[in-house]
Amino acid sequence: MRDFILALESRNFDESKEFRACANDIPTHLSNACRLAHLSMNLLRKSLILSLVFTGVTSLPAAGNQADHPAAAIVKSYLEAVVKQDWKTAGDMLLPSSLERRKEQMILAIKNSSTMTEEAAKLNMLGVKDVKELEALSPQAAYVVDRKAVHDRMKIPDEALKRKIDTLKISILGLCPEEEGKIMHAVVRTKQETPDTLIEELLLISLIQDKVDAKKWLVVPDMQQPLTTPLKPAEAATKPVK
Repeated sequence: MRDFILALESRNFDESKEFRACANDIPTHLSNACRLAHLSMNLLRKSLILSLVFTGVTSLPAAGNQADHPAAAIVKSYLEAVVKQDWKTAGDMLLPSSLERRKEQMILAIKNSSTMTEEAAKLNMLGVKDVKELEALSPQAAYVVDRKAVHDRMKIPDEALKRKIDTLKISILGLCPEEEGKIMHAVVRTKQETPDTLIEELLLISLIQDKVDAKKWLVVPDMQQPLTTPLKPAEAATKPVK
């Protein structure tokens, strides 16, 4: 069952022991090649964070302007929703295509169960009776049941959760634009406390501008993952000789 929980986790900043719960583990259903790709991307992600922090890469001329960028407000709202475990609000801020990919991964993890008993246990943990019911959920609803299942198993005491919410501090250290400013990568420092622990994290969060509403930004939780896009077959360099 732990393997299934890990399979549901995305490799982003989505929940640690606070934001990423189990996400630093490599999903066990992946091949060795995929595991190596995950490890390589994790190293690349950390290198990018360090590069942004030490070089201060940003297209915005002043630190104050960074805070005013609409992507910065989304980052803070998203992380606040994650700490509050308000999965509906967090899900509404995620790129729909990312949620669709996440749902497909959940379904695949269940279908790859080695026994019917294991499959039933996974479905029960998500609160659905069969794969068809999961397939019928919207990507947003599937995200909610996934996050709830993971964090219910963590069993964070109410006192600790309240302390985390009350002490949460989010500092955006820098914004790095891509694709002429249509994509933004934010380097974020978070601090929060439980009754007996101070938790600090350095996160990289990627966002994309909505294609319809230029004022709207969406978090892309899997942008730091290897993504593959089929390429069209190359056309023949020369025409056949008649």
